[in-house]
Amino acid sequence: MKDKHLTYAQSGVDIEKEETTIKALTKGMTFRREGLGAPLTEIGHYAGLIDFGEYALALATDGVGSKVLIANEMCRWNTVGIDCIAMNVNDLLAIGAEPISFVDYLALEKHDEQFAAQIGEGLRKGAEISRMSIVGGETATLPDIINGFDLAGTCLGMVRKEEIITGEKVRLGDAIVGIPSAGVHSNGYTLVRSIIERSSYSYHDPFPPNPSTTIGDELLIPTRIYMEVLDVIRECDVHGLAHITGSGLLKLRRVTRLGFDLYDPIEPNAIFRFLQDEGSVDDLEMYRTFNMGMGFVMILPQEQATKAARMTGGKIVGRIVESGIKVSDLIIV
Repeated sequence: MKDKHLTYAQSGVDIEKEETTIKALTKGMTFRREGLGAPLTEIGHYAGLIDFGEYALALATDGVGSKVLIANEMCRWNTVGIDCIAMNVNDLLAIGAEPISFVDYLALEKHDEQFAAQIGEGLRKGAEISRMSIVGGETATLPDIINGFDLAGTCLGMVRKEEIITGEKVRLGDAIVGIPSAGVHSNGYTLVRSIIERSSYSYHDPFPPNPSTTIGDELLIPTRIYMEVLDVIRECDVHGLAHITGSGLLKLRRVTRLGFDLYDPIEPNAIFRFLQDEGSVDDLEMYRTFNMGMGFVMILPQEQATKAARMTGGKIVGRIVESGIKVSDLIIV
């Protein structure tokens, strides 16, 4: 297995084809409401924004993805609710919005009270971290469609119009501050599962870099929720924000068409090196699939970068340049 270099596309997720599908899906969505509730952003940024007087309401929707299959294997579901909320909340934070409420959607093959209680435990914890309310949701029993379960949700946030952050203020020479991730978060798990399934390991085996835990438990570490970003926004002149999820550092292209020179990247978590070694995945594929230890990015003037790094537990990882995305000597795009 190690003689073959695995890729995200080979495991079943082709980022380029996904982008083509999204364009086909959205090209006909031309109707725009006017007045109160009119859209303030085009489809394709981290969150949708609508006019609500002096405020903009922000909406994001996302799910946990195939990470739920590892939860099923481990029979432990009390963290995936955190993932569901984190994937939505972090997208709102990436445009400067504060999360205020959430609704979930749980699709089931069959009902199980113990399972449901664990899902609820994670959702409650994620809502507490995010300082928001869960105001409703939907549970659907779909035995002809769902094998196991799927968990998704939608988050509502708000931001004053003049405080929306879309990347328009990003300038050459701005500092890039990276904030560490908790691990793989909730993206790239189709490739993760391909690697483990083709390796000599199971999810129940000890995790080699830390034998006190299992590989499955390491992969179930929930997505970090970056609420401290709001504190930085209040105290610093933040020019751009990015939530690093599926497609890895390619997500930075949502912020600005200027370039990113990440000359001092955050050291990737041990899980990434383990997956890379077991799957013989090359460096470029790793950085175009996973967060590689950096789950969130802030862009701001150089003179404010040290303060922002201190407030978030992050560090200055690079600077804005004219074009491209580069990590040390590795050219991402």
